[in-house]
Amino acid sequence: MATETFNGAKEIMADPNGPGSLVEYRVEDGLAILELNNAPANTYSYEMFRAMDEAILRARMDEEVHVIVIRGKGDKFFSAGADIDMLQRVTPRFKYFFCLHANETLNRLEQTPKLVIAALNGHTVGGGLEIAMACDIRIARKDAGRIGLPEVALGVLPGTGGTQRLTRILPKNKAIELMVEGRVYSFEEALDWGIINYIYEGNPEEYWEQVCDYARQFCPPNKASKAVGLIKRSVQSGAEVDFNSGLAIERELQQQLFQSDDAKLGLAAYTSKTMANFTGK
Repeated sequence: MATETFNGAKEIMADPNGPGSLVEYRVEDGLAILELNNAPANTYSYEMFRAMDEAILRARMDEEVHVIVIRGKGDKFFSAGADIDMLQRVTPRFKYFFCLHANETLNRLEQTPKLVIAALNGHTVGGGLEIAMACDIRIARKDAGRIGLPEVALGVLPGTGGTQRLTRILPKNKAIELMVEGRVYSFEEALDWGIINYIYEGNPEEYWEQVCDYARQFCPPNKASKAVGLIKRSVQSGAEVDFNSGLAIERELQQQLFQSDDAKLGLAAYTSKTMANFTGK
């Protein structure tokens, strides 16, 4: 992979997201696809989170990418969370910085102004659910696995944002119940509670095609992807501040959209009663 230095020179470096890497990255039809790849359960380590961080930045900076989709390699696991063997080998201080970097990476994902979809194509437990909760939309495959935060059984808490994000999805008492009981539950239960958005049926290939079809509807020319991304950013950022500050964020993002090509296309199409062909600009 070639990168440009500050003086315009090209520097050749190994691709941290190439085939066979811990987080494989590819772009198809406006979708950046991040695939967690650590058989058999796609557990993550510090090295995987560094690769994920790099992939998130690549997707964020690529103007040809309009939606990010994260899935697990294979069809058994989205992710089973942190690599327990790794955690047993490292020092407590390393574990602290590992969790800090994981928090920073998922915050970056959550704040990237592009829609992020988690394709839950298998078991999604522990840190796997914590990754999924940092995504905007979660779509599971029917009967592909279970979901939950069982960390209490290991004598620890969900430490990659689980205690905070689940509490922002569910009523506080329900979030506490699920974490202290530590049980894993069905995708149908998660759908009923609002933890996931959709369940798609079909074999792994059919499910994946449905996920991609869903994601592509948010890409040009179907939708104004910049507006989609800034709606997401307004909600994610505004939810963490007081109401008036949230309104200020909304106004500033709206002003960016008023100046966009897509807003001009959309408003002109509305007045002429035609369909806009959005460009993502």
